[in-house]
Amino acid sequence: MDKLEVPNNILCTKSHEYIIAEKDIATVGITDYAVDQLGDVVFVELPDVGASFSKGESFGTIESVKAASEIYMPVGGKVIEVNENLAKQPELINEDCFEKGWLIKIAEFDKSELDDAMSYDEYKDFLESNEEEE
Repeated sequence: MDKLEVPNNILCTKSHEYIIAEKDIATVGITDYAVDQLGDVVFVELPDVGASFSKGESFGTIESVKAASEIYMPVGGKVIEVNENLAKQPELINEDCFEKGWLIKIAEFDKSELDDAMSYDEYKDFLESNEEEE
C-alpha cells in the first residue's frame, strides 16, 4: 500500500476507526492499519441516513477476502451522510481510506467523547506496543 496522506486533525480509536471532526460534522472511517489487516474489501454495510448511535455501538460491517468486521462509533452521533460510492466500489477503502474510502459523516456528536481518541502518532505507538505483546 502506498503511503497515504494522513489528515492532520485525525483521531483514532483502539478498535481502528478514525474520526475527523470539523466544526459540527465529523467524518468516520477505518484506519489504514485496519485496511491493511483486512486485505481487499469486498462489501460494506452502512447505516441509513438519520440513524443515531451511541459511542462504541456497532454501526456497520466491512467484509474482506479475509474476514468480516464490525465497525464501531468513535463518538455518539446522528448519521447525516453515507459514502454511497462504497456500495458499488468497496475497494475505495483499500485505495484511500481517508479521502475516498470514508464511511459516514455524523452530526450532533458530543465533542467531549473525543477525549478518549488518540492522535495518529499516539495510535501508531499503540499499534507498536500491541505488536510487542504478541
